[in-house]
Amino acid sequence: MSLIQTIILAIVEGITEFLPISSTGHLIIASSLMGIASDEFVKLFEVVIQLGAIFSVIILYYKKFFPLNRWNFYFKLIIAVIPALILGYLLGNKIDMWLQSPTVVATTMLIGGVILLFVDNVFNKPIINDEKNITFGKSFIIGLWQCLALIPGTSRSAASIIGGMQQKLTRRLAAEFSFFLAIPTMAAATGFKLLQAYKTNPAIITDSTNIKLLLIGTFIAFIVAMLAIKIFISYLQRYGFKMFGVYRIIAGIVLFILIWRGILV
Repeated sequence: MSLIQTIILAIVEGITEFLPISSTGHLIIASSLMGIASDEFVKLFEVVIQLGAIFSVIILYYKKFFPLNRWNFYFKLIIAVIPALILGYLLGNKIDMWLQSPTVVATTMLIGGVILLFVDNVFNKPIINDEKNITFGKSFIIGLWQCLALIPGTSRSAASIIGGMQQKLTRRLAAEFSFFLAIPTMAAATGFKLLQAYKTNPAIITDSTNIKLLLIGTFIAFIVAMLAIKIFISYLQRYGFKMFGVYRIIAGIVLFILIWRGILV
């Protein structure tokens, strides 16, 4: 993977991680279009650069995380992340297989797009606008919704935000809780991938070139994700999810055309 390809993938990750359009799906498609082979390092890279997105949330919402004595807040995130950790571990091999399938991504992009067209009308009576009013039970249910994102192309952000809205959270609060939930979720996924790589092929994470690409990718994803979060929250409050639904439907159709033409395999 070249430096230019690294930068492009990091920008894609930063833009899409917190939007309801699937960062994993976009990384798969971007990699395919650039002809990047889906080897062990590329799979590791696409997970590790999510650390940049994690740091962007911590910086933007630092008052939520510091000082470190808000046990209720942290416990809610722990409860919410448990379902994804368990299912992710149990379905690890299946997920790796799905990650290599543009057809899976195209299908979930289309289905998710249709759902986003109507989600604002379905969940239109929010009553919770403060994180303090999110119960442990609601946190767990939102965590169950997040499990849908184990299927590439679904979007972790979309699944958890819709889960929050289904639990009567406002659009803004549902989005912010989704951001917070991304931290333990992606930290666990990154840690697991690094440990896996170290056990099976340590040269991948000790090679100086690979380390450089990981650091550059993480930093770029961090900067871009900060901008994306600010823009997304502002847009979401004003206009809702409909345009994201339209985008996903168009993207899904384009993907199927590319697959049909043999450009994506």
